[in-house]
Amino acid sequence: MILTEQNAMTSEIQELCKKFGTERSSLLPILQSIQRTHKFVSDFAQQEVARLLDIHPVEVYSVVSFYSFLNTESKGQNIIRLCRTIVCDISGKDKVEEAITKKLGIKFGETTKDKKISLEYTNCLGMCDQGPAMMVNEKHYTQLTPEKAVEILNNIKGDDEK
Repeated sequence: MILTEQNAMTSEIQELCKKFGTERSSLLPILQSIQRTHKFVSDFAQQEVARLLDIHPVEVYSVVSFYSFLNTESKGQNIIRLCRTIVCDISGKDKVEEAITKKLGIKFGETTKDKKISLEYTNCLGMCDQGPAMMVNEKHYTQLTPEKAVEILNNIKGDDEK
């Protein structure tokens, strides 16, 4: 079974190389595509990307470990990232954070038992004029209140249960 999964991953990465090219500049778009599809970039995927782009695996790992939106471990179906800049702190991030962790029953850096939601901090979402801000997967939410954050979580949970 593992071999089949590895073959599928190799085929997927080969298709991404056709789409983005095999130059060094293709590395980040390929990794982002893998992340988007699988919610993380496995060790095997990193090795295959390195092989197909003809670069050292350490270069691939350094990119994956540098960018906070790329993960080396499996995450939940939905990844919630809460901005933790000083502007969001001043705008009420702590109360939003408290509402989120209370609603989900997990802390930041954890994933729910059903693997539906992972909580992470991010250093900046570029929404400083609209804080507190968070992202759910690739969608931004701004001017959060605890109530608005819980409503967003309810919608996510509802979407997952359909």
